[in-house]
Amino acid sequence: MTLIFRALLAYLLGSVIGSLVVGRLRGGVDIRTLGSGNAGGTNALRTQGKAFAFWVMLIDIGKGWVAAGPLAAAPLPGLASASQGQAWSVAACGVAVILGHVYPLWYGFKGGKGVATLIGAVLGAAPMLLAPMLAVWLATVMLCGYVGLASMLGALALAALEARQGMHGPLLWFAVLAAALIVFTHRSNIARMRAGTEPRARRLWLFAPRARSS
Repeated sequence: MTLIFRALLAYLLGSVIGSLVVGRLRGGVDIRTLGSGNAGGTNALRTQGKAFAFWVMLIDIGKGWVAAGPLAAAPLPGLASASQGQAWSVAACGVAVILGHVYPLWYGFKGGKGVATLIGAVLGAAPMLLAPMLAVWLATVMLCGYVGLASMLGALALAALEARQGMHGPLLWFAVLAAALIVFTHRSNIARMRAGTEPRARRLWLFAPRARSS
């Protein structure tokens, strides 16, 4: 019962979407009606600029960290201590907060793709894996320019790192389920890459074609 209650709280926390909170504070901007239609940090950056995107990322990463860190471990009034089975609590809360971001209760179950929230959950659950995960993300963007592909490979790298380090049980399940969810939420990116219409992050893409001077 304690595990279910914590996971439910994590899901509700995940349902607080950074871009929609900041958009409301900024005069009612709903970025789901702009750009790619996604409520995540990348679309926030492309449509609203760096300052807007910064606060979006701070909220979305922060709620992932709170869910997989303090929430998963903190004693709750009237509930048993999390000392037993804490690893399962971390895993359940980590997955639940990402699900909340992707399918937010407060916003008609239409949220973001979960990458920033995954970063926060990893920071709370297994911070030593965050650096290699982000390194895979950065290397992919620099080599091919696709942010969506970088996000998927970064999530898959998390699962691979967990398996390679001999992790098993809760944390491995968290990594595998999170990676599967991230790939699923990026299915439209996969379709656009196959069609050759996926935009690239040209400022980070090392091999971006240079504009010819007249």
